Amino acid sequence: MSAVFNFTFVPWFRSVAPYIHMHRGKTFVVAVAGEAIAAGKLPAIAQDLALIQSMGVKVVLVHGFRPQVNEQLAAKGHEARYSHGMRITDTVALDCAQEAAGQLRYEIEAAFSQGLPNTPMAGAQVRVVSGNFITARPVGIVDGVDFKHSGLVRKVDTDGILRCIDMGAMVLLSPFGFSPTGEAFNLTMEEVATSVAIELGADKLIFMSEVPGVRSQPSEPEGEDNPIDTEMPLAAAEALLAQLPQPQQPSDVAFYLQHCVRACKAGVERSHIIPFAVDGALLLEVYVHDGIGTMVIDEKLEELRQATSDDVGGILTLIEPFERDGTLVKRDRTEIERDADQYTVLEHDGVIFACAALYPYPESRTAEMAALTVSPLSQGQGDGEKVLRRIEQRARAMGLSSIFVLTTRTMHWFIKRGFQPVDPDWLPEARKRKYNWDRKSQVLMKKLNGS
Repeated sequence: MSAVFNFTFVPWFRSVAPYIHMHRGKTFVVAVAGEAIAAGKLPAIAQDLALIQSMGVKVVLVHGFRPQVNEQLAAKGHEARYSHGMRITDTVALDCAQEAAGQLRYEIEAAFSQGLPNTPMAGAQVRVVSGNFITARPVGIVDGVDFKHSGLVRKVDTDGILRCIDMGAMVLLSPFGFSPTGEAFNLTMEEVATSVAIELGADKLIFMSEVPGVRSQPSEPEGEDNPIDTEMPLAAAEALLAQLPQPQQPSDVAFYLQHCVRACKAGVERSHIIPFAVDGALLLEVYVHDGIGTMVIDEKLEELRQATSDDVGGILTLIEPFERDGTLVKRDRTEIERDADQYTVLEHDGVIFACAALYPYPESRTAEMAALTVSPLSQGQGDGEKVLRRIEQRARAMGLSSIFVLTTRTMHWFIKRGFQPVDPDWLPEARKRKYNWDRKSQVLMKKLNGS
């Protein structure tokens, strides 16, 4: 095995491990658009879902079948009709939907049964369970349009679904529901997935869609200057929805976003819109820091706070690579445990991505900011500035008039943020006695306004 492979694989695996631990035992509702299956993406999606389930995630899979039903209708010479973003399901369309659902269920179950050696599915043994978990009611007549056999979710058999996923099975739901009298209704994949996620109290609702995500400036052209929003607070998502017209098709910005907002408002912590066209999109969204699509959240995942003894392991993991290459001075675990309350940490989704310590010298009305570290996974995103601002706030609260740092490699970063070089003799006497003249660290000082 090559050293290059070892060098890249080991850091990568360590970087995803916190997410593996964090998601174990959680419940994900994953909604796969019928277009993804029509595009031949089912085998790869099945492999990724099997991997996620093997790492302890409970999965409910909801499939769409929009293009498959349209194909059946076209074969029968029947026109597909839509209104208000929903299919108008007459008797012919209902028959086509039932045929498409049956075929897709067969294909999905077959995809999860492929346990060939030397593939991601080897030894997976994914058990797929489907059934009449959805009770439906008719859409009825809206604005003069009779939706006929189109329906909405009336009730979700949460107990039945939970029993299945708790036994290790993956629950597969088609966008179909039945009334208490046995009448069948054609539902939308988006509404089924959202309703199920809400009723289960799922940890994530994930739409694998035709669109790459959501842009908060949708009128602007796509490109590097107008990337998708990888993280959108619920309030911002609601504000964006209020500006958008009623969605009519999946490519409309509000089409999936409206369901993400509904889910988050009802208690689902995170809702995602990711592109099925990108291979491994599901893994990238779940196990990589910034993901690949848009995540709507009810609150900011980032928490900037004072560290506790429980954070010592995370701080050590963050700073050790920088100690090894000489960027930071070596600190042992005992020292960090002793000084834990001196540290400020930036935690994102349960993982520490930045930290810094503040050591005050009250007699000189100054303090040292030490061990300012930002994870390589989030550098360039402003995490260092956030920690610096919090350190400055803590120093002001102590009545200090300045802070200083000692650095050998990052002086330009600090100078751009208001620090000025000073002679080591400027240091407080207690700190000057500990100054390592062999290391030749530059001393940079910043005066604090309002202190």
